Amino acid sequence: MPKIVDPTERRKAVADAVFRVVAREGVEKASLRRVAEEAGLVVGSVRHYFGSHAELLSFTLAELNRRVTDRVLGHLAELLPESMVVPEVPGSYAERILVELLPLDEARFEESAVWLAFTTAARSRPELAELAAQPVAGARSLVHRVLSAMAEAGVLRGVDLELESDRLAALLDGLALAAVVDPARRDPNAMRAVLRLHLASLVGLRPKAGACGPVR
Repeated sequence: MPKIVDPTERRKAVADAVFRVVAREGVEKASLRRVAEEAGLVVGSVRHYFGSHAELLSFTLAELNRRVTDRVLGHLAELLPESMVVPEVPGSYAERILVELLPLDEARFEESAVWLAFTTAARSRPELAELAAQPVAGARSLVHRVLSAMAEAGVLRGVDLELESDRLAALLDGLALAAVVDPARRDPNAMRAVLRLHLASLVGLRPKAGACGPVR
């Protein structure tokens, strides 16, 4: 009997192949033929699931957005504002949520590299522009939600939430960008320490030197 292929799972598997190609070589190298080779398929199989190259790239970017969103929402479901602890303590609410936006491991590094590649490509590919902008808006929305929870928990007072959301989102973007473009700066503990220092500064705390906690 012929093997039954789940179309949804096959499309996700092809998207995984696009992630790997884009992370290593850039969007311009993610041709249908190159992606098919990476996925261990023939070009015709890829064309069966994606009507065009543009559709393939758009699906991949949407899949990236979905994966990051699902992972973050999983943390938000587990953690409530009532569990908020001061930011210098490893495992705090704010830190545990926001580190999901940093390339602390191979999976998140690949996501950051792919996001950067697609963001750059979107400047000349209008069909990708809206999808490429979603991670930026989503990250800023998440930051605002976390800071609002801190304020509701009483550990953040007297700050402009809109301005601080912009500032923290820019910090996270900068850390991720630096890690992708300069391997020497891809230090998970250092990235976590910078985030913790910033969160501590918002509530007037001074974290202990080197207290960066475990990488997650």
